[in-house]
Amino acid sequence: MHISIVGSGYVGTTVAACFADLGHTVTTIDIDDSIVAAIEAGDAPIHEPGLDELVAEHGGDRLRATSSYDIIPETDLTMLALPTPSRDDGSINLQYMKTGAESVGEAVANQNSTGSDSDPHLIITKSTVIPTTTDEQLAPAIARAGLARTQDFLVGSNPEFQREGSAVTDFLNPDKLVFGTADERARELLHKLYEPLRERADDEIPVVETDVAAAEMIKYGNNAFLASKVSLINDLGNVCKEFGVDAYEVANAIGLDDRIGAQFLRSGIGFGGSCFPKDTNAIIAAAEERGYSPPMLNATLRVNDIQPERLLKLLTKHTDITDNRIAVLGLAFKPGTDDIRHTRAAPVIDQLRDHGADVAAYDPVATENMREYYPDITYTETASDALVDAHGAVIVTGWDEFAALDTEFDTMVDPVVIDGRRIIDRRDGITYEGLTW
Repeated sequence: MHISIVGSGYVGTTVAACFADLGHTVTTIDIDDSIVAAIEAGDAPIHEPGLDELVAEHGGDRLRATSSYDIIPETDLTMLALPTPSRDDGSINLQYMKTGAESVGEAVANQNSTGSDSDPHLIITKSTVIPTTTDEQLAPAIARAGLARTQDFLVGSNPEFQREGSAVTDFLNPDKLVFGTADERARELLHKLYEPLRERADDEIPVVETDVAAAEMIKYGNNAFLASKVSLINDLGNVCKEFGVDAYEVANAIGLDDRIGAQFLRSGIGFGGSCFPKDTNAIIAAAEERGYSPPMLNATLRVNDIQPERLLKLLTKHTDITDNRIAVLGLAFKPGTDDIRHTRAAPVIDQLRDHGADVAAYDPVATENMREYYPDITYTETASDALVDAHGAVIVTGWDEFAALDTEFDTMVDPVVIDGRRIIDRRDGITYEGLTW
């Protein structure tokens, strides 16, 4: 098939490269000329394990990029993978999605105006949007160009379930595919689109066929459930810490219960990224608009917010941070990505600066992204450099390289290490505290 994808961010680029690897011809559309040029040259515009190789192999060939929507009528379907940033009240901003939808509609209408006889164009929402958004807001935006739904275009929802840091692997090895559409023609196209993936898979991939609103809600349900699981194990971990119990021993036993499972039971400083905080806030805001305030989801966010505060409290118990150097190891919201959206490093840095600390920060890939928001703190080339003359260190991201630190702690003035990710081993010569163990 030939597919077009509007948006070349974390989702759009990864999905495009993976579809190209499955044998489809993919054209991405983005207003950023530097991103377009990078993909055309075979360079991945974002850091994601496995993505460099796919873009290098297919970029400029089966994977193309452009800033023009003119290609859309030539493709079998179009996916909208545009940003849906949070507003101050937690609701999502649909500005980019609506603008993209209108542009897609105009491109389809331009083809129709030539009098060519063509099937209705399928437009799929890939971004995470509140239930009913595709039907009630995006479809009307597409139709503004004078198009008739079902006659000129079809809509559907095909949410992604990819984790940053393992997005390529997650796409190529999904636990499910969700096809949300009311139209049989759209459903058949989605089955055709994913047929190469299902043929490649070792095991049968479950396909959930549902309506558009349910598909949109499934994505929120997934993320809200996982976010709540993280906050629950963090809450339990905070209780464990008060009793001197290792939360990881408790979690290992809990995870043996097949009703619970072992995934997402690593307690620590909390979750960040583009999905869990934004999606949980968004579904809370949407529910409150309908008159229901979900107590469990509100508590999920409250627990997540207190973890950086608890980290700082442990640090100040062991060392004076005012006017002293404190090393912050890890800036990305999780290892394997350069994404700093909602990273737990931000509230940690904010609180350290509020207490007058001199922050020395290190991350293997996210430094430049963080520098845009915190230009006045010290950034180092290595973790070792950050530790030199520090009066304390906090571990915010669980990069494997931090586990190898050893004699580097000897260069600290006061070797106090507060671990938010259980990545450092206790050793002689340092004062070590785990956040929940």
